[in-house]
Amino acid sequence: MHPDLKDVLFLDIETVRCVDHFSNLSERLKTQWARKAGFLKREEGQTDEDLFQDRAGIYAEFGKIIVIAIGKYTEEEGAIGLRTRYFADHDEARLLTDFRAALERMGPTVRLCAHNGKEFDFPYLCRRSLVNGIAVPSVLNVAGKKPWEVNHLDTMEMWKFGDYKHYTSLDLLAALFNIPTSKSIMDGSMVSQVYHQEGDLKKIAEYCVGDVVAIAQLYLRFKGLPLIEQSRIATS
Repeated sequence: MHPDLKDVLFLDIETVRCVDHFSNLSERLKTQWARKAGFLKREEGQTDEDLFQDRAGIYAEFGKIIVIAIGKYTEEEGAIGLRTRYFADHDEARLLTDFRAALERMGPTVRLCAHNGKEFDFPYLCRRSLVNGIAVPSVLNVAGKKPWEVNHLDTMEMWKFGDYKHYTSLDLLAALFNIPTSKSIMDGSMVSQVYHQEGDLKKIAEYCVGDVVAIAQLYLRFKGLPLIEQSRIATS
C-alpha cells in the first residue's frame, strides 16, 4: 500500500443539542447559554431559545455526540478498498467509551483524518470525553505536543494550501472532484430534527458513513490517485 495511505483513519461525527428543548436545560446552563448567545449573530426576532434549538449542537459545552463513523483503506490483489464502521448511541458516554477502545486497539501509528477535523471533530471528541469522565484517547490528546508531533490530517487544511481565511465545505469539494456523497439521504441541517423528532439513529449513522467515504475519496484525489470503486467499499 502507498505509504501516504497506510494507517490513516478517516473520521466524522454527528452532534446535536444536549437536550431536546431549551426548557429542559439546567438553570445554570441556561444562564451560560444566554451569555454565549449574546455574542452570536441572529436574525431579527430570534430569541436565545431559538438560537439554542438551531445552533447548540455545534458547541461541545451545549451539545453531544450521537454518531462517530470511521473508515480505513484496505488492499486486496493490489486494489485499494475502504472498510467503514460506525458507533451510534443515545448514551454518549457508552458511545465514547466504545470508540476509545477501538482507537486504542489500533495502536499509536494510526493517523486521524477528518474534514475540518482540527477545528471541530477532534476537539469536540476530546471535550465531550472529559465531560463524560472518559480519558481522552492518546491519539487525540495533543496536550504538550509540538505541532510536528501531531499526526492529525485535515482535508480542509490540505485544500487551503496555507490560505488561513479560506473555508471550503466537504460537499463543495466532493462536487468539484465528482465524488458521490450521502446528501441524497439527508444533509447536516436535518440531523437534529431526525434525532430529536424521529429518533432515527441508523439514518444519521448512514449519512455520517457517507461523509467518511467522501473524505477518504477526497484524500485519494489530493494524492493524485483514482477513486475507490463502490464495490470495494464495505461497512462492518
